[in-house]
Amino acid sequence: MSVYFVDKFLYEIDRDPELLERYRTDPQGLVAEWENGQGMLLGIAHTVERTSWLRLTEAERAALETHDYVALFEMGAHFFLNLTIMIALYDEEYAGRLGPLSFQREMAANLAHWIGKDYPSVDV
Repeated sequence: MSVYFVDKFLYEIDRDPELLERYRTDPQGLVAEWENGQGMLLGIAHTVERTSWLRLTEAERAALETHDYVALFEMGAHFFLNLTIMIALYDEEYAGRLGPLSFQREMAANLAHWIGKDYPSVDV
């Protein structure tokens, strides 16, 4: 797994309201576009150089395209980056239907099988 590349995606998309909305409405399109464009750029303000070796695995791409935060966590994605982007995507909808913090409670329940286990490895 390219933990760095997945974390870079989560960080960059969560920081940009326009990209976040595109991730909500067209995750497959945005993931593909980002992976082959913005994701390849390095340096401050993405102006220094391009990388040619970073790529998402099929499993990473599928998890990002389907907003599968459990799979991302299990693959070693940074918990806080994973949490904050999913809150940005789902909190308002869930809160409107089920009350405050309802998405966070669902996420915790879906990750409960990790209680008592070591945090997923981020070895590369």
